[in-house]
Amino acid sequence: MSERSAAPGGLALVESLVNTLDLESGADALDTADGRTRFGLTEEEAAGARELREALRAALLAHAGHPPHRTVTPLGELLAGAPLVVTVDAGDGSAAFAPADATPLRSRVAAAVAEALVAGTWLRLKACEAADCHWAYYDRSPAGRGRWCSMQVCGARAKMRRYRAR
Repeated sequence: MSERSAAPGGLALVESLVNTLDLESGADALDTADGRTRFGLTEEEAAGARELREALRAALLAHAGHPPHRTVTPLGELLAGAPLVVTVDAGDGSAAFAPADATPLRSRVAAAVAEALVAGTWLRLKACEAADCHWAYYDRSPAGRGRWCSMQVCGARAKMRRYRAR
């Protein structure tokens, strides 16, 4: 739904995973082979990816100061079993987190979260406050107080509801 540019670095993976479900229409990209292929998933792995997606959504809602949308397995529990390694470039000595096994989605998400923590960008990835949306977006506002994935859609709807309520 968002017209915003994609999140930086590995957060783009997290953002695109959360945004595989359109809450308004109910369309779930993980229901399709093409949607699963984007994340390197088999049909059998889709249920685990959905669980991870909703735990991520709850964390992103928390980043925006909102309660979870429903009861989910805590993200920390899901990522605890995703081993990471520290890689060091021999040429320039730069270090980065990487999944110990690049195949599992949880490992790639754990590496993306770790990278974002180090970069200080993890808390800028949020979920839209609109209850019928909860789309993930990267908040590039100077104060980091963005509330909606799209000011033209979700923001306008919320403002119109408040106006009509008055």
